[in-house]
Amino acid sequence: MMMIIMRTSLRRIHTNVDAPRLTRFNLQAPKCVEVEYANGTKFSLSAEFLRINSPAVDAKVRSIRGDKVISGRRHVGIMSAEPVGNYGVRILFDDLHKTGIYTWDYFYHLGSNKFTLIRNYIRTLRKHGLSRDPLQRK
Repeated sequence: MMMIIMRTSLRRIHTNVDAPRLTRFNLQAPKCVEVEYANGTKFSLSAEFLRINSPAVDAKVRSIRGDKVISGRRHVGIMSAEPVGNYGVRILFDDLHKTGIYTWDYFYHLGSNKFTLIRNYIRTLRKHGLSRDPLQRK
């Protein structure tokens, strides 16, 4: 019973989509994650895309004039993914971010809205004079 309540709560937090059942999860470290669902839908989600859309509260997000912005993550990689219950995974990125739990429903939401999310992300970066590329060290 507790697991059902937690799963329902996580689904509400991450997405309003009631995703089909996950049938395949494939980590292609360090580049991407591939997921496939019972309805035949397949998504390949890059490390950068997953990192900037981390469901974690402490995702190293800066707030600039009300916009939540993560920049400089073009070359971030995925080091590992560990299962969390039967509802998702925790991804460890090479920038050492590891607190986000990506549920199967959240992966479906990200994949289904990938182009809109990327477009809005790039628009926000441009608006604030930021880049997907990491800052150059001197």
